[in-house]
Amino acid sequence: MTHASVTPSSYRALVVREAAGGFTRQVETLDPALLPPGEVLIQVRFSALNYKDALSASGHRGVTRRYPHTPGVDAAGVVEESSDPNLRPGDQVVVHGYDLGMNTAGGFGQMIRVPAAWVVSLPPEMTPFSAMVYGTAGFTAALALQRLIDAGLTAEQGEVLVTGATGGVGSLAVALLAQTGFRCVAATGKLDQTGLLQELGAVGVVDRRELETGGDKALLKQRWAGVIDTVGGPILAHAIKSTQIDGVVAACGNAASAELPLTVYPFILRGVSLLGVDS
Repeated sequence: MTHASVTPSSYRALVVREAAGGFTRQVETLDPALLPPGEVLIQVRFSALNYKDALSASGHRGVTRRYPHTPGVDAAGVVEESSDPNLRPGDQVVVHGYDLGMNTAGGFGQMIRVPAAWVVSLPPEMTPFSAMVYGTAGFTAALALQRLIDAGLTAEQGEVLVTGATGGVGSLAVALLAQTGFRCVAATGKLDQTGLLQELGAVGVVDRRELETGGDKALLKQRWAGVIDTVGGPILAHAIKSTQIDGVVAACGNAASAELPLTVYPFILRGVSLLGVDS
């Protein structure tokens, strides 16, 4: 089946504009000729909603420097035009990471134009919809789990804590850990979602307030063989202090705080490893 590529004369997108006293957000009709340069023009079918998109849409200069702007740090769809021989019109593809949705017009528009190096062809068993069901959150969770495994973590070593477990990254991390045979304990402030977390595979659920204590102590009782942290701040510090000897912690978010109130003692007395995840 061939794909008849006819570049549309217009497309619709969510546009964030800087205005007096703040930022406005509305869907506008735009000219594809105004899209940034790149080898591949993609018709966007689906885009996930990510924390970074909210930051961009609210005018966070650490994410987006220039406005007007279209957020959306990931997108899945169909190639419309391509000057790259490896990407042909009609190919189903996904784009995430790099500068998409930050300072390059992102997935909250019906069209994006990006460098070919940013584009990944979807495997036959995956659709644009299923790709965005996982989205950047799923990719981040998978990277975090891979970091733990590459560092030598095995299911036999003990329980793995996931913080922010009802969020996008956290919930998928719970599911991935369970599917790969790890005993996962989910930390959340939404205890009414305990049933959902158990359905995803969590063997236990803890109130996140339990992880906001012990700030005055350098070390806490050893509990976790591994940790996937999505929130940062005192909760990450508590998790590190509670990690077993030679345990591993993967940090991939700052939903609570970018600060890390911690001494070096978990690292030099227990050999805990803190691993960064950049998705």
